[in-house]
Amino acid sequence: MIDFRYHLVSIVAVFLALTVGLVLGTTMLQDPLLNTLESETSELREQSETLRAEKERAEALNDGGDAMAGVYADDMLGGRLEGLGVVVVSAPGADEEVRDGLEARVEQAGGTVEGRLALTDKYIDPDQATFVGELADQLAEDADGSAGSGGPYERAAVRLAEAVGAGDGSEGEDGEDGEDGEGDAGIDGEAVLAGFAEAGLLAVEGEPAEAADAALVLAPAAPFPDGAPSTPEGEASEPPGNDAVLPLAEAVAEDAPALLAGGASAAGPGGLVARAREDGAPVATADAVGRAVGDVAAVLALAEAVGDGPGHYGVGPEADGFLPDPPPPAREDGEASERGGTSTERRTPQAG
Repeated sequence: MIDFRYHLVSIVAVFLALTVGLVLGTTMLQDPLLNTLESETSELREQSETLRAEKERAEALNDGGDAMAGVYADDMLGGRLEGLGVVVVSAPGADEEVRDGLEARVEQAGGTVEGRLALTDKYIDPDQATFVGELADQLAEDADGSAGSGGPYERAAVRLAEAVGAGDGSEGEDGEDGEDGEGDAGIDGEAVLAGFAEAGLLAVEGEPAEAADAALVLAPAAPFPDGAPSTPEGEASEPPGNDAVLPLAEAVAEDAPALLAGGASAAGPGGLVARAREDGAPVATADAVGRAVGDVAAVLALAEAVGDGPGHYGVGPEADGFLPDPPPPAREDGEASERGGTSTERRTPQAG
């Protein structure tokens, strides 16, 4: 017969066992466990301090490199773009401070920033692709030119490249523009740019029409967002913005030196520079802009593209090095590019 005394003894035995377990745990296991945790914490703290010190040294070294680049930029860039008119094309999301810094280096190299084209979010919106293509076709027909082939962004890229003077037919015979500022294909650069601007697809600053001896295309500060879910294999989809902007860089580069420039993220996954390198686009690339040393290297890359063809520079994958080796030589005043005359020559009116 189980009575109350039995239950009481059982309960006391249970609590006694728990007490003995707690005592053993706190005396026999506490010291080894605490010692292990303290040792691991100390190691992690040392690693953190080491990484912090390395980061501070790297930042100091980068700052020193920027300071040196600033001091010797005139010597490194002087005359490299002498007499060249440069048109700057900014992708949506491009950093304005980075653009301004690059333009200052272009002018330091003897080039002239003739104007800017800033593509809008509407231009790269996949829902607007059909409209972009139709507008490009309409502008070609209005100019008695060929609408061209390819997708909507390829056709728009050809129109815009022709408009800034880098596409086929932007010059008449003997390197001169046709009558009324139109080339052999009847392209009125100002009218084409105005058409895209009025449609809200880009903004125009300065006088970029028919002024490009070279072009600088600026990638967005961060890669364009993905426009579709990942594939069944788990691979991330390609941002649709790249398909909209890269054809323009390629179209400009067909007949004029062009540089596609961006920061480190542009050469990473989904970046516009990375896409250009993967596709073998005929455009020079630079992936370290935004700091003085990277901006100087980018302008040297553009200067190399003017004389010897496109190369790929920076710190990202597929880069040929940080900057051209050897650096491109300085141009003589008035020297013509192998792929076209200077900006002054392009806009010289015909006699009579």
